Amino acid sequence: MSFKIAIIGAGSVGFTKKLFTDILCVPEFKDIEFALTDVSEHNLGMIKAILDRIVEANKLPTKVTATTNRREALEGARYIISCVRVGGLEAYADDIRIPLKYGIDQCVGDTICAGGILYGQRNIPVILDFCKDIREVAATGAKFLNYANPMAMNTWAAIEYGKVDTVGLCHGVQHGAEQIAEVLGAKSPSELDYVCSGINHQTWFIELRLNGRTIGKDELVAAFEAHPVYSKQEKLRIDVLKRFGVYSTESNGHLSEYLPWYRKRPEEITRWIDMSDWIHGETGGYLRYSTETRNWFETEYPQFLEAASKPIDPAKRSNEHASHILEALETNRVYRGHFNVKNNGVITNLPQDAIIESPGFVDRFGINMAAGITLPEACAATCMASINVQRMSVHAAIAGDIDLLKLAVLHDPLVGAVSTPEEVWQMVDEMVVAQAQWLPQYAHAVPAAKERLSNSKVKTRDWAGAARRSVRSIEELRAEKAALKQAG
Repeated sequence: MSFKIAIIGAGSVGFTKKLFTDILCVPEFKDIEFALTDVSEHNLGMIKAILDRIVEANKLPTKVTATTNRREALEGARYIISCVRVGGLEAYADDIRIPLKYGIDQCVGDTICAGGILYGQRNIPVILDFCKDIREVAATGAKFLNYANPMAMNTWAAIEYGKVDTVGLCHGVQHGAEQIAEVLGAKSPSELDYVCSGINHQTWFIELRLNGRTIGKDELVAAFEAHPVYSKQEKLRIDVLKRFGVYSTESNGHLSEYLPWYRKRPEEITRWIDMSDWIHGETGGYLRYSTETRNWFETEYPQFLEAASKPIDPAKRSNEHASHILEALETNRVYRGHFNVKNNGVITNLPQDAIIESPGFVDRFGINMAAGITLPEACAATCMASINVQRMSVHAAIAGDIDLLKLAVLHDPLVGAVSTPEEVWQMVDEMVVAQAQWLPQYAHAVPAAKERLSNSKVKTRDWAGAARRSVRSIEELRAEKAALKQAG
């Protein structure tokens, strides 16, 4: 087979390498072309050198190109994969820093809550530019695979306004299933059969079977509470499981941002989180992790390049959906996964226009969703709160409507639990002004926002959050890695 895959945001070096090696685990795909594109010529050079080394080491005919000209990369592409972060870590730092001034403590802040909503405002105009290029220069019927957050908002905009065949992809379901299989004592995650449905990062394991035996709430709660690690790291998820009766896919820290109950009082936050790793609830945890990872990669690049000389091992193919979807579409080997698509009746008690994440099957006819799923009422209620915020956020981003943007932020569950309307209005003004270079649709609103900020009487605080850790230096990271290696 010979076709072209374009990867936008290919400068996300580690993730691009994973997608690349996964796809080349499919024997029929050795003759394809990968076209890499990114705004960073520096990062493009690094990832192309790594991928070229992989191709050379495995004696493959695979073609790899790299360009900062996005349309050139997309020309003739059958598949387009996006893993962009518009504004990079600079804008992301504001997504965390500014809401903290108003008492909003986020762990991730890139999919929901104040940070996630502003991230969507930066991404959506760029997503629509991608879609325009796909319509104009990509192969007829090209499929857009979006990995970038905020997943639901980006996918919503691409489908409703970009008019491109789009699917959103995430790995939360796979990771949650691995946890459940482990606590139940399964020898392999493949022993667990499940139905997991909802919206991205609020997906719920509404049906569980281990080797054909149905697993109920009480057994699952007992299994998690008995686990020596997860009982400490997933306290909030376990509490939600007890109250809702079903387990959520999302990490302890990120789930806490989708709900209004666990992060609204600083003195309560530490009760529900665990500081052994950023993902369990640390303030600004993903920002710290991302900053350290970027610094580490820059310093240790020669080692990453050397590792690329090893043969591709199909047994180590990851469970990221992309390669499996492409394999199913091109070879007709059926793949079952969980995909972000427009609802259109798949989940009976969520709106038709919402972007859901639910089970589907892929073959040469496309992605075919399993329809007629009804969520438990509490799960549907929490999903609805986020869907309403997502819808307003997408429409605000399309129209450049700062008033609608403020209403979207006001209706976010955690923001509403923490901040007053006056605080929300000022916070959004401050975020739009700080990120104006990435928000062209709000250029007309920036002068008035600046004027309001200069006359504001709303008080803010200088607060690092309830559980903040400093970014570790390369030397500290190297020492910790050496200590773990010695201990292990």
